[in-house]
Formats: sequence, C-alpha cells, structure tokens
Amino acid sequence: MDDKVNVKMTIEGDVAVAVFEAVSISNTEGVTAAAAQVNKYIKEKKPKKLVFDFECVKFFSSQVLGLLLDARARLKPYDGEVVISAINPQLHRVFKITNLDKVFKFFPDKASALNAVGTS
Repeated sequence: MDDKVNVKMTIEGDVAVAVFEAVSISNTEGVTAAAAQVNKYIKEKKPKKLVFDFECVKFFSSQVLGLLLDARARLKPYDGEVVISAINPQLHRVFKITNLDKVFKFFPDKASALNAVGTS
C-alpha cells in the first residue's frame, strides 16, 4: 500500500489549485507531509484563492479537515479564500456533521470552483 499523499499544486489564472492525487488520505505521515507542502506553497506564493480538488479521493481521515482549516487560517490575513471541489457525497457528510459545510464553499467540479472564485 502506498502511504504517500500527493498534492499537486498549480496556478490556474489567479487561483491556486491543490489536487489530491490519492484515493485514500489516511496515513498520518502522509497528511502531515501534504500539509507541509500546502503551507510552504501558501507562504511562498500567498494566493488569494485556493481550490482543494478532491475528485480522486474516496476516503480521508479527520486530519485532512485540520489541513483545510489551517490553510484557511493562513490565507485569512490577506482576505484569502479556500473552496472545495469535486468531493464525493459520503465525504461531504463529514463536513455537514462537523458544521464545516458553513465554513467552506463547495463546488461540483474544479471548473465550476475556478469559475466562481476567479470572478468573485
């Protein structure tokens, strides 16, 4: 089993995109490494808008929620925004249960997320 959590960081227009490339994001060391990668990107690039794309993800540990909240907190000082795209319904339930569905905006796919935050 591959425990590595790949996060592909790109820029599309003026929006940063973090694409999780693993089906399962549950390994503590992997999530910690992914968080470090995202945090380094935020520190260096200071994006105003960041889309987390979960298209490939079928399962994640609660540690991923911490990663998302931390990214949001790091963008907040310069009015940055974190949104989530392409999350499957079972994982979206985790956000509803924790009331984080009121903290983040959700979009059905990356294109609609980019369209929404790229014009806001």
